[in-house]
Order: sequence, then structure tokens, then C-alpha cells
Amino acid sequence: MTRLMMWAPAAMFGVGALFTVGIDTQRVMPLRESLDTTVPTVMQGRVSRDVEVPEEEQRVAGMSNYLLRYYNMPQAANAPGYDYSVYVGYYESQRQGTSIHSPKNCLPGAGWEALQNGTHSIQTPAGRATVNRYLLKRGAQSALVLYWYQGRGRIEANEYRVKYDLLKDSVLRQRSDEALVRIVVPVQTTESDALEIATRVAAELAPAVDRALPQ
Repeated sequence: MTRLMMWAPAAMFGVGALFTVGIDTQRVMPLRESLDTTVPTVMQGRVSRDVEVPEEEQRVAGMSNYLLRYYNMPQAANAPGYDYSVYVGYYESQRQGTSIHSPKNCLPGAGWEALQNGTHSIQTPAGRATVNRYLLKRGAQSALVLYWYQGRGRIEANEYRVKYDLLKDSVLRQRSDEALVRIVVPVQTTESDALEIATRVAAELAPAVDRALPQ
């Protein structure tokens, strides 16, 4: 056994302990502005209505602030369905029990089955960003979902990278604030049409969320 291999377990323990200390001393970072004011009430010709997340779901998710909006054409503004929905769940700080739940784990519990998954590129003011793309099915319904993690100057899709950055920033910056951003578009014609709508909405939504997040 080489000397490097002999010290590896001790080094890993030290890094883990350092991360734990960082998480315990992190700062609470409130939003700069309310999501209600930065996220447009009209996007892509659709008007929105705010929807309340049930208290039990809020308790389980543990978010500090959230925004859930259904968007429809003006003539169908109060219809029960929606052309697309937008959800932003913001966490002022994350620790065990109050961290972002991955949609990858939550959606199957809501009865949705993933038919396809991958990544997709969206335009942001800082350039192109990669987000997660899912095609879901539940009974006769299908929906296209884009989601990503946004905060501390990043937009990220890869959940391993999100966890790594969370630990790193907890130690080096004492910050773990972050938002989960999700767009759901029911497939009414084709998956391609739904993806086009989601892509255009994402290009408006990402900078709107950024204006609310702490710098």
C-alpha cells in the first residue's frame, strides 16, 4: 500500500468534517425582491393566476418562499387547466430536512411516469445554460417538463454538481441559498410544440428569478 493510499481515508474524513462545519455556520439569505414582482404575470401571450401549494406539501418541501402560477390565454384565464405552469421554490439556507427535493424523485410519487429524460439548452442573459428535460405520462395525459437549480450565480442541471457546489459554497462562502425552477407544459399537439413553449418561457423566467435572488 502506498503512502498516499494510507492517508486517503483520513483525508476524506477531514474534508467531510470541514463540509459539516460549513453547513452548520451558513448564512440565511433572504430574497432581494419578491418572486411575485420579478416573475412576469404575462409571458408568451398568456396571463397568470397564482395557485397556493397545500400546507402539507409546503411542510414536506420546506421552502422559504415559493411561486406557483398557471398561465392561460386571456379568454381562458379562469379555466381549470393551464397552457403551462411555473414553479419557483426558494430556500434561504439548506440543511438536513430543509433542502431542495429533486423533481426526479417527487414526480413518480404524483403518479407521473418518465417516458424520456435528458438535458436541454436555454438562453439566459449570461449565455446558454443546460437544464433538465423530462417527458412525462400519466394515464392519457403527457407533459413536457424543464427544471433547473438557480442561485449563488449559477444555473445548473446536474444534481451531482449541485450537491458539490452546495458543499463547497457552504464551506467557502457560508451560503447554501438556492431555488428550484420548474416549467410544466401539457402536450396538447406535439412534444416539439410543448418544448418550444417551455424554451421561450425559460428564457424569460431565468432572468426574472435572478432579479429576486440574493447576489
